[in-house]
Amino acid sequence: MKRFAFVLGLSFLGLPAHADVTFKTQSSIQLTVDGAGSVATRLPSTLAVSGTNVTLDTVPSLGPLTAGSAVGYTPGAFSVTNAGDSFSYSESFLEGDATPSATTVTGGVVTALPMLGSTTTTSGGVASNLSGTIDSGGELSITAGGAGTTAIGQFVTSLTVE
Repeated sequence: MKRFAFVLGLSFLGLPAHADVTFKTQSSIQLTVDGAGSVATRLPSTLAVSGTNVTLDTVPSLGPLTAGSAVGYTPGAFSVTNAGDSFSYSESFLEGDATPSATTVTGGVVTALPMLGSTTTTSGGVASNLSGTIDSGGELSITAGGAGTTAIGQFVTSLTVE
């Protein structure tokens, strides 16, 4: 029986192997320069009045809303209702933002960003020396850029045997 197994094993060694072999290589480079951005929120005008034991002789008011300008304010006037008694009066006014003019973009650049009550501005990237190349052998060469830039190089090799 041992001889039969040995002979059978030798016969399989002589058979050719059949397999599909796939070899792939892939190179890529991604270069990114961040764009400038601004988010601005226009704040409203607000008026608050409170008091005890007072009579408003002149009611405080906000002025007319005019395109391109902020709202005006007229303060109130008061008198004590019951003379000799304690009283309190509080009046507060917050001037809101004027209506800004429209921003324009020229050649991908906003020359004047709006400055409102709540503004977040992000500077754009500077490409400077940012570059990337792949030679015929798949070798990557990446040169860093300035602030706000990203360079990503990738080389992938895969071998599949089926």
